[in-house]
Amino acid sequence: MAQTLVNFRLDEETKKEMEQACQDMGMNMTTAFTIFAKKVARERRIPFEISVSVPNAETRAVLQEVEDMRNGKIPITTQSLESFLEEMSE
Repeated sequence: MAQTLVNFRLDEETKKEMEQACQDMGMNMTTAFTIFAKKVARERRIPFEISVSVPNAETRAVLQEVEDMRNGKIPITTQSLESFLEEMSE
C-alpha cells in the first residue's frame, strides 16, 4: 500500500512525553499514530472517551446570572451591569 505524509503540530512538551511513552512501549510515534488511525477507521469512533469539564460552582452561578438577565429576572441597569463587571474582574 502506498504511504502518504501527514503533518500536524503538537506543543514541544507533549511531543517529548509522547515520544518517551512510545519508546517505553517499544515503538515510535509513527507506529502509535498508525495504530490510532487504523482503529478509528475500523471502528468509526475515537477509541477513548472525550469529555468536557463541568463548570465549577462559581462559573455556573455567573452563567445563571447572565441567563437571568437575559430572561428579565434581573433588571439590567447601569448599576447592575457595573456590579456584574466588577465581580467578574475580581
